[in-house]
Amino acid sequence: SKVHGGAVQVNGEFLAEDPEMSVKRSQHIPEKERIAQYAAGLIQNEDIVFLDGGSTVMRMTEHLKPTKALFVTNSVECAFWLLERGLRVYVLGGLLKRDTAATVGSQAMDALRRYNFTKAFLGASGVTVEHGFTVSDPEDAALKALAAERARQVYMLADSSKFGRSGAAVVFPVEEASIITDRPLGREYLDYTSVTVV
Repeated sequence: SKVHGGAVQVNGEFLAEDPEMSVKRSQHIPEKERIAQYAAGLIQNEDIVFLDGGSTVMRMTEHLKPTKALFVTNSVECAFWLLERGLRVYVLGGLLKRDTAATVGSQAMDALRRYNFTKAFLGASGVTVEHGFTVSDPEDAALKALAAERARQVYMLADSSKFGRSGAAVVFPVEEASIITDRPLGREYLDYTSVTVV
């Protein structure tokens, strides 16, 4: 039988896959809103910005001020909202994932290699010190990791529900991104990276 997504551990349990995007959008809305608003405020005119298809990252588009920054995304929906706001946006071509309408796979990876970013804003399904940032889909993980590799500053937008969970596919270790979240984290995270609580 075909398994969609991957295992995500929640309080010792494993979830077989990520919830649908429509479900993700309806969860933890005030927290995501605060995180997205703060993250949007970090973007300046000279930035070259990568935005992934995460539900919190998508919310950043609502808070962006008019800017000369250049945006690159693998999310069709995110690209649409950036365009609606009159911003400059490039979309990575490639295989469109049914659940998120974001591109993944070798074509998207090749397109990504044409850019260098000043800032990348990413989402993850799970965060632990032991396993780092994780998602359920390995292709998704690979794309996020490459975007981060090509960015000077990497921000992981993660509301507090994501901590203590592990997904099947590792994006990268916690020290490779600054975390923006809604609740103070345990000491163990602060030993590895900078954490902004909004």
